Amino acid sequence: MMDLCTFPKEERIRRRGDFLKIFREGTKSRTAHFWISFRPNGLSHRRLGITIGKKVGSAVVRNRLKRRIREFYRQNKRIFPGETDVVITAKEDAGRLDFRQVANELKGILRER
Repeated sequence: MMDLCTFPKEERIRRRGDFLKIFREGTKSRTAHFWISFRPNGLSHRRLGITIGKKVGSAVVRNRLKRRIREFYRQNKRIFPGETDVVITAKEDAGRLDFRQVANELKGILRER
């Protein structure tokens, strides 16, 4: 089993084709600030992808939000479904959230699954 406090390359969704397949075939949930797409991946581990468009803010804001989402993932891997690809897409106002707000919102939606 992967170390629970890391985010290795095997757990990252990196190819555009993978993102498009998840958006097309996956189930979607949403919160006030995020869209979340889930799709079984047939692998022995979960994978995470993050997409943040330019409407969210400047590069500094987008990168900070990505760091917060990755840190949430590292700290809460167990609540993410196993053997599933998860893509988190930020909505426009998501750049204003601090880590605690990001964590609370994502925990709520992941616990519903």
